[in-house]
Amino acid sequence: MEAAQQTPGIIVVKIGGSTLGSHDTALEDVAALHAAGRRIVVVHGGGALVSEWLARQGIAARFEGGLRVTDEASLEVVVAVLAGLVNKQLVAALAALSLGSRVLGISGTDGGLLRARVQDPTLGRVGEVQAVDPSVIEMALGAGWLPVVAPVAIEYDTVGKPTGSLLNVNADTAAGEIAAALHAERLVFLTDVPGIQGSDGNVMARIRPVEAAELIAQGIIAGGMIPKARAALLAASGGTSTQIIDGRESHALRGTLEGGAFGTAIG
Repeated sequence: MEAAQQTPGIIVVKIGGSTLGSHDTALEDVAALHAAGRRIVVVHGGGALVSEWLARQGIAARFEGGLRVTDEASLEVVVAVLAGLVNKQLVAALAALSLGSRVLGISGTDGGLLRARVQDPTLGRVGEVQAVDPSVIEMALGAGWLPVVAPVAIEYDTVGKPTGSLLNVNADTAAGEIAAALHAERLVFLTDVPGIQGSDGNVMARIRPVEAAELIAQGIIAGGMIPKARAALLAASGGTSTQIIDGRESHALRGTLEGGAFGTAIG
C-alpha cells in the first residue's frame, strides 16, 4: 500500500450512518476542532439512508460479516446516496457551522484516493482497498481545508489498471486505510454503542491490537463491530491509535481528544 510520510497531528474521524441526523454534537466538535487549527479528516458512512433508498427501489438490504452485499443495482444507489446526498449534506452542515468554503466534499474516487478490487464475489461490488494515494487529502489539509470523504473507490484489475468502474467500500475500512496512509495521530469512530463489549457485557476501556484480533476470532467482536476492529488493526500498522466511542454522547469527540475516558481504545 502506498503511504504518506509521517504526518503527526492528523485526526481521522469516522461518522457512522447510524448517528447521522440524530442531532448529536459530532459536527459541532469537528467544526470547533478545525477552527482551533486541528487537522481533521472526516470519513462518513450512511448505511441507514442507503437502506432506506434501496427499499424505495424495492431492493432488499443484505449483509454478510457486517458488510453490505452490493449488486449492480444497489451500487448505483450506494454511490448516489453516499457520494451525493450524504456527502453534500455534511458539507452544507459544516459550512453552516462557520467553516464556509473551507469544507471539501470528496469521495475515494477523487485523485485516485482509494483503489480497490472486488473483495469477495458473494458480496458483489464491494471493494477491498489495494492502494491509497492520500495526496488530495494532504493538499487539502495543507491549504487549511477540511476533507469530508465518501467511501466509494475506483476499481482496479489484477494487473493494476483501472477498469472504469466503481466499488462500494465499507466506511469503517476506508477510514482505517486512510488513517494508516496518513500515519494519523488518531482514528476515532463515532457510533451508536458505548464501545467494544467483553464477554461479560461490560465495555472494555482499552485493548491491544492482538487482543482485538483474538476477540474477533472468538466471536466476541461481531457484526458491524468487526470492520471497526479490523480497521483499528490496520491503522495501528501505521502508528495510529483508535478510539471507538458513542457519538450520541454530548461532545464525546472533543472529550476523547482532550483525554477523557470514552469508549474503547485500541492501540
